[in-house]
Amino acid sequence: MAFALGNIASLHAQGGGAPRSATQGVDEANPLVGTAPLDRRELIGNAPPPGEPLYSGITSPGARLPHSAVEAAPVNVNLDLGYPTGVPTPYYYANPTMIGFTGGGGSTYGGRAEPMVMPVAGDWTVPPAYAQSYYDKKGETASPGYYKVDLDSFHTRVELTATQRTSLMRFTFPASRRSNVIVNLRRQGGDVEVVGDRTVRGVATGRRGREDADGAWFVAEFSRPFAGFGTFRAIPGHEGWGIGDKDVEAGRRSVSGSYAGAYVTFDTQAGEQVLVRIAHGHSAAEAEQRLRAGDEDFDRVRAQARAAWAKLLGRVEVTGGTPEQRRLFYSTLYHAFASPRLVARKGERFTDGNGQVRVAEHDRYGPVPFWDTGRNQIVLLMLLEPQVVQDIMRSELDMARERGYMNTSFHGDHAVLLYDGAWRRGIPFDYAAAYAYLRKNATDPRGPRDYLDEYARNGWIADVVPPGDPSPPYAGGKAGVATTLEYAWDDHALADVARRLGRADDARMFLRRAANYRNVFDPSVGFMRGKTADGQWIAPFDPGEPYYNFMMKEASGWSTLWLVPHDVRGLLGLLGGRDAFNAKLDAFFSTPYRPKGICRDCTGLIGQYVQGNQPDQHAPYLYAWSGQPWKTQALVRRILAELYGSDASGYGFPGMDDQGSTSSWYVLSAMGFYPVDPSTPDYILGSPIFDRVRLRMGNGKVFEIVARNNSAKNVYIQSATLNGKPWSKPWFSHADIADGATLVLTMGPEPNEAWGADPADAPPSMSAEGR
Repeated sequence: MAFALGNIASLHAQGGGAPRSATQGVDEANPLVGTAPLDRRELIGNAPPPGEPLYSGITSPGARLPHSAVEAAPVNVNLDLGYPTGVPTPYYYANPTMIGFTGGGGSTYGGRAEPMVMPVAGDWTVPPAYAQSYYDKKGETASPGYYKVDLDSFHTRVELTATQRTSLMRFTFPASRRSNVIVNLRRQGGDVEVVGDRTVRGVATGRRGREDADGAWFVAEFSRPFAGFGTFRAIPGHEGWGIGDKDVEAGRRSVSGSYAGAYVTFDTQAGEQVLVRIAHGHSAAEAEQRLRAGDEDFDRVRAQARAAWAKLLGRVEVTGGTPEQRRLFYSTLYHAFASPRLVARKGERFTDGNGQVRVAEHDRYGPVPFWDTGRNQIVLLMLLEPQVVQDIMRSELDMARERGYMNTSFHGDHAVLLYDGAWRRGIPFDYAAAYAYLRKNATDPRGPRDYLDEYARNGWIADVVPPGDPSPPYAGGKAGVATTLEYAWDDHALADVARRLGRADDARMFLRRAANYRNVFDPSVGFMRGKTADGQWIAPFDPGEPYYNFMMKEASGWSTLWLVPHDVRGLLGLLGGRDAFNAKLDAFFSTPYRPKGICRDCTGLIGQYVQGNQPDQHAPYLYAWSGQPWKTQALVRRILAELYGSDASGYGFPGMDDQGSTSSWYVLSAMGFYPVDPSTPDYILGSPIFDRVRLRMGNGKVFEIVARNNSAKNVYIQSATLNGKPWSKPWFSHADIADGATLVLTMGPEPNEAWGADPADAPPSMSAEGR
């Protein structure tokens, strides 16, 4: 199987001579992982388009706690001038200069956080012409809960750490009478005030300030008095300009407008430190209260943050593997806890979706990015943090009550994957209450399911062919094929919830709709294909083109073909049986990627397979249904080795992490299994890269995976036992491990093509197997 295995024995991430002792995860994790792009041309296809940087994982190396909405983060991308990678990520590893640091929540990717803070020794400039500094890449340090960098241009060291509600920034200055700290809002602006001789506070009045779940107000308190201060802003009507179009006044205490900010000056001796603590709130009083509740000792806060991460990362212990594999494993495990973000602890005040201040009755989390992490990360949380998952489900139900519908994201309605998967894994909840909103999403055309009337009426969603049928292909549209497939997947999970609640009529209706994926399969070409409103197949059609929203969603026809996680056996039948299915999968992983159009986050390529985006990330595991799980084993090893950290920096990621999704793929696959359909309790086996994994689950039980004779060459499962009994299935269910279990895999250098090949051993599916 050359297309999957390649020269796997020579890959740097597949060593066999590594130390065999258990790893301390908090010491291995490096948050810089995921901040760089891959750099081998064969892995990145035709991205990016001219004039844009190549997508990295879009992760942040900043200091935070697990699930925290607060992050103290470095900013080396001037987001005030635009988003070069399409989303507001504040950090890109290749950039050589730093423009500032943020200490807020900053929404999804952190780049919208306010205020911006920058220590500058000497001259400084008004944003958006930030005073930038070269920084020492070799001296840059990131670990869970801590970040450090030396600003060479200003001879100043910056250290960051955080509590649940506050960010701490420690600046070590050179000898200078002009050691400044610049604090400013972004282009949308607001009000900033210098209070006394130690505090700057303000409120972001623009759109971004209102979106910040932590509140639009901030308070920044300094550890020593200022020697001087002033305020600045952009001149109204010239918000995008810098020098020559600004309003800067020494001694002025308050200012309003675009880029409103303050500068404070210190007279420092070499090595003197200034600590800045920042807190946010929905009012100045709330921000002040949160600040007062936080610790003022930087080193103690850093130690507490490290301890919190050590406790969480320590729930998974790995033995064996290479140093690089262990670093990538714990770094991706760290990033897997990027979402959802904690809004308020039980008993704390927070502002709900209707703008009402409430007291949290449970830990309140922000929305789950269902299109991304709903496919895999949420299952990792179910294994490690079932109590957190309960609170996430409560939070989603609360938000549904506030807005009238259950949250969703992009195409699909994947909240139901969370609820069905949790129920089937034994997590207690009021599922009947959640079902009312899940059903409403799926039946009310005014709800968040776009084109629901059309889907319910026709069983599929059409697309509109643009005038002239341009090439490269149209990037807009309704994503009718992908939306149809994802709704069918959701409907299958919803049918299961309805059945469990005794809603037989609903269960039959949703189960019938779960077969709608068949309506967009064109047997004449062997792919899922778009239709026009009159039911005609859209032509021309090239399955290798990444139709970004036209027919597909951020994916090509090749990638979208496999988007039937709930009925792999049914898809197998559509493609002509096991042999034809395997041939199609083989072609998928070997056909060269040569589109005309560009999918920016479609990097991390093996043939037509795209690791850097979600639609086909489950595809390597589909051989479990077609009798060739040994191909999955080889592919998983290859993906883990080539598509993560294989660049010059060792921090490279394919596409985008999407708040922990692509990281969770690595974590789960490195341990040796993956949830193809998270709404089911089933896990598909791959090929673990470690000799031993001890997973301490949230219920206190231990699931242990032992890979005997594991090495760079021995990637294939020869035989298996589960709790001492022979195991011939290339999958297991949550019930098999819920009370603790030991899975022993005997590995070898050649495929055992008989193991897991019996049709009776294939994982469950909606349909009976078609052959």
